[in-house]
Amino acid sequence: MSLDQILLFVAAGLLLNLTPGPDVLYIVSHALRGGARAGMVAALGIAAGCFVHIVAAAVGVSALMAASATAFTVLKWLGAVYLVYVGCRLLLSKTGGAIDLEAESLDSKRASGQNCYKTIFLRGFWTNVLNPKVALFFLAFLPQFIAPTVEHKPTAFLLLGLLFNFNGLWVNLGWALTAAWLARRASVVQKSMHWLDRVAGTLFIGFGIKLALTQSPNA
Repeated sequence: MSLDQILLFVAAGLLLNLTPGPDVLYIVSHALRGGARAGMVAALGIAAGCFVHIVAAAVGVSALMAASATAFTVLKWLGAVYLVYVGCRLLLSKTGGAIDLEAESLDSKRASGQNCYKTIFLRGFWTNVLNPKVALFFLAFLPQFIAPTVEHKPTAFLLLGLLFNFNGLWVNLGWALTAAWLARRASVVQKSMHWLDRVAGTLFIGFGIKLALTQSPNA
C-alpha cells in the first residue's frame, strides 16, 4: 500500500469508529455510570472482541459465514439474544449512579473493582464477538485496500485489521473519557443515571431486534 492509501484507510476507519452503535453505547453507558476506568475497560473488551473477527476473517472463517446462511443465522441469533439480554439487565437494574469504590475498605475495594471490571470487559468482548455484522464488515471493508497482486493476502488482511482495531481503540477510549468527563461535571446526569440505564437498555434491545431481522448476505 502507498502512503496515500494508508492515510485513506486510517481516515475511513476513524470515521467508521466514530459512528455510534452497540459498541459505542456500551462504552459510553459504563463510563457514565462507573467513571473513566469502567469506560476504558469496556473499550478494551470491545477491542478484544474485534481481534477475534480480524483473525477469523484472515483465515477465511468470515468468508465461510458469509457464504453459509446457516452459520450466519446461528451467530446472528446468538448476538441478538445477547444484546437483548444486556438491554433487559439495564432495564431491570435497581442501582443508579456511578460505582462508588471509594466508600469501601481497601481490600474489598480491590476485590469489588477487579470483579466489576472483569465483568465489564467480558460483556464488552461478547457484545462484539457475537455480532456477525462486525465480521462481515471486516470481510467487506479490508479487501478494498489490498492489492490483487499481494502474495500473502491473509497477512495483509491481518495487518490492516490490527491497524483498524488499534485506531478504533483510541476512538473508543475517547468516547469513554468524554462520557466520564460529562458525568463528573453534569449533576443532572449523576441524578438521572437510572434513566440512562433505561434508555441504554431500550437501545440495546432495539439493536438486538434489528440484528435478528438482518438478512443473510446470500439470502
